[in-house]
Amino acid sequence: MIEHLSSFFGTFDIKQIVAATFFLIAIIDPLGNMPLTISLEKQGAKINAWVVCIASAIILIAFLLLGDSLMSVFGIKVEYFAIAGGFIIFLMALEMILDITIFKADVDGNGNIVPLAFPMYAGPGAFTALIAMTAEYSVSNLIAAVLVCIVILFLVLIGTHWLMRYLGKNSLYIIRKFFGIIVLAIACQLMFGNLAAVF
Repeated sequence: MIEHLSSFFGTFDIKQIVAATFFLIAIIDPLGNMPLTISLEKQGAKINAWVVCIASAIILIAFLLLGDSLMSVFGIKVEYFAIAGGFIIFLMALEMILDITIFKADVDGNGNIVPLAFPMYAGPGAFTALIAMTAEYSVSNLIAAVLVCIVILFLVLIGTHWLMRYLGKNSLYIIRKFFGIIVLAIACQLMFGNLAAVF
C-alpha cells in the first residue's frame, strides 16, 4: 500500500503542474468572467461558489479520465486531437486578444451548474486543453492542476465584487490581453510540436 502511494505521488512534477495550471487558468479565465458572473447575479441567479467549483471539478476530472477512452472509440490519436485542440485554442486566444466573437455560447441562464460550471468554466475550451495536454503531461499532474485551478476559481468567485472594485475594468482588460498572448503561444506549441511528432 505504501509503495503504491509513494509511486503515485512520485509521478507528480511541479513544473508540469504549474505549466498546466497556468494554461487552464488562462482558458477558464475566472478574472475575465467576473463581469458575466455579476451580470447573472443581477438577473436573479443565486451564485454558490462551492456548488460551482465542485461541479466544475467533477466535470473536468471526469472528462480527463474518460476522454482518452472516447477518443479510442473513434480511433483518434492524442497527437491529432492535440493539433485540432491547439487550433481551437488558437481561435480562443484571438478572441481574447482582438475582442472578437468566434464561438457563440448561450449564457442566459439562472443556476450554478448551467451556465456557470458548464459551459463557462468546465466547457469545451477546458476539455480541449486537458485532452491536448495529455500528449505532454501525465494524468496525475493534470488532475493536480485542475484542483489548483478550482481553488483559484473558488477564491475569485467569493471575492468577485471586491476584485471588481479593486482592479477595475481597465486592469481586467489588460489581464485578459496578457492571458490571451500566453494562450496563443501555448496553442502554437501544441499544434507545431505535435505536427513534428506526427511527421
